[in-house]
Amino acid sequence: MQTNEPINTSSLQQFIQQVKGADMSNQKEVRIPIQQAKQVTYALATILARLTGDYEALMSRKSTEQDTVEVKVDGGKL
Repeated sequence: MQTNEPINTSSLQQFIQQVKGADMSNQKEVRIPIQQAKQVTYALATILARLTGDYEALMSRKSTEQDTVEVKVDGGKL
């Protein structure tokens, strides 16, 4: 089921900002609520599934196309 609907990446952006802020303030850990963890997981899974589908479509299209390479060699002039 291939779709071109936009992926909601706001949860990823929020998580990245949290990690960035924690890093800048030298925190040793980042804690997020389970609901946010679920949203991040869903966004990542959706992105990876879309990427896999796009890759498979690209590979199947390439395998059905016949690429012909023609090489002509002439003696040249010395």
